[in-house]
Amino acid sequence: MKVAAIQMVSGISLDANLSEALRLLRLAAAAGTELAVLPEYFCFMGARDADKLVIAETQGLGRVQDFLSDAARELKMTIVGGTLPMATDDPTRASNSSLVFDAKGHRVSRYDKIHLFRYDNGRERYDEAAVLRAGDAPTTFELRDHAGEAWRIGQSVCYDLRFAELYRTLAADVLLVPAAFTHTTGSAHWEVLLRARAIENQAYVIASAQGGIHENGRRTWGHSMVIDPWGQVMALHAEGAGLALADIDMARLRQVREQLPSLQHRVL
Repeated sequence: MKVAAIQMVSGISLDANLSEALRLLRLAAAAGTELAVLPEYFCFMGARDADKLVIAETQGLGRVQDFLSDAARELKMTIVGGTLPMATDDPTRASNSSLVFDAKGHRVSRYDKIHLFRYDNGRERYDEAAVLRAGDAPTTFELRDHAGEAWRIGQSVCYDLRFAELYRTLAADVLLVPAAFTHTTGSAHWEVLLRARAIENQAYVIASAQGGIHENGRRTWGHSMVIDPWGQVMALHAEGAGLALADIDMARLRQVREQLPSLQHRVL
């Protein structure tokens, strides 16, 4: 199955971000992609954290959700909508949600980011809990590819990557990590964490990132990649907008799990 990790450098214009996302999705579709993963906040990187609340959508109603549904149907592929802000019953908090639409444009899954990022090194400060509400439900969905293989897909977002127990719970064949890692934390930890999650879960990882300098002054690390169950990087897009394309193979997944049956040897 051909997959695409889509990298963007999203700004403060919803129109411009959606236009760029569609351009990249069309490139992925032209390459034969069946599963495309957009990055965290593909649709909007506001000037301030509270700007997320302004564009937060209710489930089943909103421009970004319509965009994802229409694009998936038009391009005939499953699209993971990175994340977008979704409204909660608290007007001061949104959820950071990853929505999945199948090739017919139907929403098949929603995951609300569980772990909220906080970081302060004296120069950079981030606290997602100031405007976000954490999710509490590990989420998977099934995707049957054109060859008839049924893949168990596990969802996560960005900072979740640091919490290995979440991925054990997902018990998936493919792990999704749409992200907007900072340049500071990404340069230090992004690849090693992604490869670790692939190796310890013997799963493919599709990691789609924001990668560049944004209008709001934030710099993200990028390095979107696809990693195989042995921990090998199959495709990489380092900086700026673009695609990391790869073919994932169920036979390869089974081979790794049979040759080194570590998942069967778990005790705890």
